[in-house]
Amino acid sequence: MIKKISFTVLLFISISIYSQDYNFDKYQYIIVDVKFENLKGVDQYQTSSLTKFLLKKKGFKVFLSNETIPTEISKDRCLALFATVKDASNMLSTKSYIEIKDCTNKVVYESQVGRSKLKEFKKSHQDAIRKAYETMEDFEYTYNQDLVLSPKVNQPAHHPVKEGSKTVKVVPKVVKTPKVEKTIKVEKPAKPEVVKASKPAPVLYAQPKNNGFQLVNMKPEVVFIILKTNKSDVFIIKGKDGTLTKKGNNWVAEYYKNDQLVKEEYLVKF
Repeated sequence: MIKKISFTVLLFISISIYSQDYNFDKYQYIIVDVKFENLKGVDQYQTSSLTKFLLKKKGFKVFLSNETIPTEISKDRCLALFATVKDASNMLSTKSYIEIKDCTNKVVYESQVGRSKLKEFKKSHQDAIRKAYETMEDFEYTYNQDLVLSPKVNQPAHHPVKEGSKTVKVVPKVVKTPKVEKTIKVEKPAKPEVVKASKPAPVLYAQPKNNGFQLVNMKPEVVFIILKTNKSDVFIIKGKDGTLTKKGNNWVAEYYKNDQLVKEEYLVKF
C-alpha cells in the first residue's frame, strides 16, 4: 500500500515538473511507437492507432513509427517528439500511461495512470489508454514556428595576413566542381490513409453554432456537430470522440465505432 502511494505521488510530481518546464509549442510532429513494450504484436489491439488518434486531437501531426514521415524529420529527428504507452498493470486491472520523449531520449511528459477493469483484453487496453489521455489537461499546445531554431550555417572567415610591409586579404578559393547529372530515385508512394472512391464525396453544408458548426446533408439531416480547435483545418466531432481534418479540397472524418476506426470523406460547404 505504501509503495502504491509513493509511486502515485512521484508520478504526480514528475507530471507537474514536465508540464511546467517544457515548451511543446516548438514541435509540429509526434511519432508513436507501433509496438508498445508490454504487447507482443505490432499495433496489437489497435493501441498504437488509438494513441495516434488521441494525440492528433491535441493539434499535432502524428505518425506511427512504421509510417512514411516528412523529409524534414528524416533529416533532423529533433523536430519531433516520440510517444509510447507504458504498462503499470497488476492482476486486478489494466493500467497504462502515456510517455513522451524528445530526440535525446529524455522523458519530457508523462500522463497520469489510466485504469480499466474490463475483462476483454482489447477493450481493457483501449479503455486504459483513453483514461490516461483524459488526464492530459495540463498538456497545453499551440504550435509556434518562431520557436523552432534553424541550424546555423558556418560561413568562411576572411583573415588578413601580413606579408612584409603589405597586408594581404586572403579570400577562400572557390573550387568549381564539375556538374554531375543527378539520378532521381522514384520511390513508391506510401499507401494513403483514405482511399478515394470513384464517386464524388458526399456534400455537407455547415451551419454556424456555438463554438463550431452543424453539418447537414441534402435531406436535410444533421450528420455531425463539430467544435473548433486552435487549427482552422481541424475540428473535433462532438459525441463521436473523433476529428474532422481537411485533406486537399475535402474533409476526412475519423472516429471509433464499435472499437473500429472509421474514416469517411466529405465535401464540406462552409
